[in-house]
Amino acid sequence: MFKILAKLNKWLLPNYTKQGLDLAKATKFQKAIIAWKYYVTIHALD
Repeated sequence: MFKILAKLNKWLLPNYTKQGLDLAKATKFQKAIIAWKYYVTIHALD
């Protein structure tokens, strides 16, 4: 299930690394998206 979510995240959610987002200046919403993508990615690797 997490592998499917990871593919959806990659397709639907923005990639802040390529945009050069500074985490110190990120909004709470952007941080929430980053945390969600991290959570799904870690569980998809298991």
